[in-house]
Amino acid sequence: MSPKNTTCECDHGTEFEQIAQVIEQYKEKDGALIMVLHAAQEIYGYLPMEVQRFVADGMNLPVSEVSGVVSFYSFFSTQKRGKHTIRMCQGTACYVRGGKKVVDAIKKELDVEVGGTTEDGQFTFEIARCIGACGLAPAMMVDDDVYKQVTPAKLRGILALYADAPETAAGGGAGA
Repeated sequence: MSPKNTTCECDHGTEFEQIAQVIEQYKEKDGALIMVLHAAQEIYGYLPMEVQRFVADGMNLPVSEVSGVVSFYSFFSTQKRGKHTIRMCQGTACYVRGGKKVVDAIKKELDVEVGGTTEDGQFTFEIARCIGACGLAPAMMVDDDVYKQVTPAKLRGILALYADAPETAAGGGAGA
């Protein structure tokens, strides 16, 4: 049995076909909704309402159930995201060691608000309550790379590693 609407009249037909394949693979398994949503977000980039409806139809679930899961888990995004995600830690250690100044510097440098994506689509900026790197405070992540003792002065050099770069930047990591 395949999803009710496996084709899309929009420009995203191939992406919806890929999502339909994932739905087909997992829809009979209990608790598979989160797995399907993760895959759908990986394929489509984010989970707008049209994707949520498609998943709901394909898994024979109410749209409200799918939307409830999407809105509950912070990993899921209903807004288009940048190529790279910046997560600035604002846990206690990072905050008291200057994390707020780095947040202000990111907002100024990239002309983006917390939760927003830069106009050029390069960066999405988020606040993390803790990234588990308290000894490196203030700490920041760009994608999966962790940066220690970040200051406004170090920020431009870190961001330069990712601007217009391929999917993963070289030279990142905790040693930066």
